[in-house]
Amino acid sequence: MTRTFPDCVAAVDLGSNSFHMIVCNLKDGKLQTIDKIKEMVRLASGLDSENNLDLATQEKALTCLERFGQRIRNFPAGSVRIVGTNTLRMATNSQQFILKAEQALGHQIDIIAGIEEARLIYQGVANTLSSNAKLRFVMDIGGGSTEYIIGADDKPHYKESLNMGCVTVSNLFFQHGKISKSVFQKAVLFAEQKLEPYQDTFFKGRWDEAIGASGSLKSIHKVLHAMGWSNNGITLKGLEHLVAHIKTCKHIDELKLSELNPERLPVFVGGVAIIYATFKTLGIQQMTISEGALREGLIYDLLGRLYNQDTRSITTQTLAKHYHTDQTQASRIKQTIAFILTQVRLHKNPDMLKNIQQFLNWAVELHEIGHDIAHSQYHKHSAYIIEHADLAGFSHQDQQLLATLVRLHRKRFGLDRFKKLPQPWQQYAPKLVIILRLAVLLHRNRHTLDLPNFKITLTENKLQLEFPKAWLQKYPLTQADLDIETEYLHAAKFKLSCK
Repeated sequence: MTRTFPDCVAAVDLGSNSFHMIVCNLKDGKLQTIDKIKEMVRLASGLDSENNLDLATQEKALTCLERFGQRIRNFPAGSVRIVGTNTLRMATNSQQFILKAEQALGHQIDIIAGIEEARLIYQGVANTLSSNAKLRFVMDIGGGSTEYIIGADDKPHYKESLNMGCVTVSNLFFQHGKISKSVFQKAVLFAEQKLEPYQDTFFKGRWDEAIGASGSLKSIHKVLHAMGWSNNGITLKGLEHLVAHIKTCKHIDELKLSELNPERLPVFVGGVAIIYATFKTLGIQQMTISEGALREGLIYDLLGRLYNQDTRSITTQTLAKHYHTDQTQASRIKQTIAFILTQVRLHKNPDMLKNIQQFLNWAVELHEIGHDIAHSQYHKHSAYIIEHADLAGFSHQDQQLLATLVRLHRKRFGLDRFKKLPQPWQQYAPKLVIILRLAVLLHRNRHTLDLPNFKITLTENKLQLEFPKAWLQKYPLTQADLDIETEYLHAAKFKLSCK
């Protein structure tokens, strides 16, 4: 079957300061940007002392997302990527907000880790800014976090995400817009302390060119240029002029800086404290500004998924190799899963069917990585690694699903684990686990003989297997394994029958 590709693709970045959306035409694998929308929501300002996102901020955010949704709601599934960053990582009630936000947008929202955010930012910069530098240092100041990356071409080598952003630093040190020389120095020291453990990794001798990518850095660049303090990106001398000016003011209303957007004013000084601390700590003299950032990185990552260059597949292969898994065994299991899926139609949508097979294949590649820790209960070790590692390309929800499949591929089949999964996986994951369990079981003895063409029927709570006549008698160990599996599934209210 020939695969059709969408005419348009879109990406949405639900940042801690601003929400960004980009829409692009897609023709012959090439992109043309046709729409960009940005709204300052300041999601991070809505977090209380217990990291609950308050209702007023949620309503403001949802009003914005309703407008975004008008633009992309009717885009086909798989043509839109939406990610939440630091604030939605931290908010204890983020799931409540995400459910409403997904309804407003008409598409799934992925929560990504800070390291994944850094990777995507680098992709956005690498694909939008030409550079002759062998090694690039990229920095992005968000509302709740700041990312630092060193990379070459389109490959990031070192990535860090620190919990400080223009909104959080402004809220912490410059409440109600008040400024003082001593408080500004405290804000700079705070940022320097955050960055200190990574000073050697990102110091100027480790890279050839510094690049900034964020609204905060663009804003600082515009101000420096307009005030005549720099004519070549952001410079240390220009920042020193800006910092000296800030220290003469007692309130942000006194700044009176040319080209500073009034919407940016409440978080501007926090952003300056972070960039000034970064220049001082890492020995930076000059920084170029890039138009590309997280949302552009999302678009290019989406293209990889559409054109079978999914970063997640590369990640699972790398991880499997690192943990010395048996790839011959994994290949056998994947072939059996493919055979089962020709008989069991879990979904009508081809994109969803592709997702199902992808996650099953990734689970197969990684289900034995826990052997490197301990053979006893290895499935638990495997699941823990998958859930808690920084896996490039994977969202938190992706890792939660993959960890669940791996955790339940053997032994007790606990239905309670599926309740923690996002939709639509709560509905489909139990069947995916059963298919994975069966494929692993049929290859338990790791033999090289091909399995027979068996028949399988899988309904809501019943699994039927039919093997060629006398085959099970020929392989009594497989029969014994199926008998044990029957008991495991029975405890989970599934009936397994074989003949």
